[in-house]
Amino acid sequence: MSEFKIVIVEDEPLIAQNIAVYLDNNDFIVGGIAYDADEGMALLNQQKPDAAILDINLDSETDGIQIAEFINQNLHIPFLYLTSHADKETLERAKKTEPSGYIVKPFNEKTLLATLEIAISNFAQKSNKQVPSITMAKINKHLISPVSDREFDVLEQIYAGKPNMQIADSLFISFNTVKKHINNAYIKLDVNSRSTAIARLRELMLK
Repeated sequence: MSEFKIVIVEDEPLIAQNIAVYLDNNDFIVGGIAYDADEGMALLNQQKPDAAILDINLDSETDGIQIAEFINQNLHIPFLYLTSHADKETLERAKKTEPSGYIVKPFNEKTLLATLEIAISNFAQKSNKQVPSITMAKINKHLISPVSDREFDVLEQIYAGKPNMQIADSLFISFNTVKKHINNAYIKLDVNSRSTAIARLRELMLK
C-alpha cells in the first residue's frame, strides 16, 4: 500500500462519507470509518494507519480527545481534530494531546488535504530527529535483496512523510513509476504499508 492509510472517527455518517470522498485520491486511502469511540479504538488497533482524523464530540462517554491520548500512548501516529467545538476549555484539553492539526467545521476539501499533508510531514520530521538519518549502505547491510539507488531515493521521501505525487514531482518520474519503486522496496523490507516501512527503516538504522 503506497498511499497514506487514514482512519476516520466521526459520529455523523454524512460528514464521515464526505471526508472519505475527499481522501479518495493518489496520496490517501481510507483504512476505515468508525462512528463511536469504542469502534474507533478497535479500528485504529486493527488497521495501524499512518494518520487519523478525529471528531471531538462523539456523543458518548469517551470523546475524540481521549482517543488521541490512546493514540499517543499506543500508536504514535499523527492525528487531526475535525470538530465544531472551538471553545477555550475544549482547546485547552486538545492542546495537551499535541495534535498535528485542528480544523473547525465546516471545512472544505483543500483545507483538509493540505492540513493532513502538512501534519504527516511535520510529524515525520519531528520523529526522525530521534533516529540517525537513513543511508542505503546501512539499510542494505541487513537485507537479503538490496534496494536500488532509485528505490532508496523513494524511501527517503517516504521517510520524510511526503505523498506520492510530491515524490513523483521531486524525482521527475511518473506516479506509476513511484508506485512500482515503492512496491519493490516494500518487498525487500518485508513490509506492507508506509507506517511499517518507516518503522522498519528506523529499526535498521538503530542496529
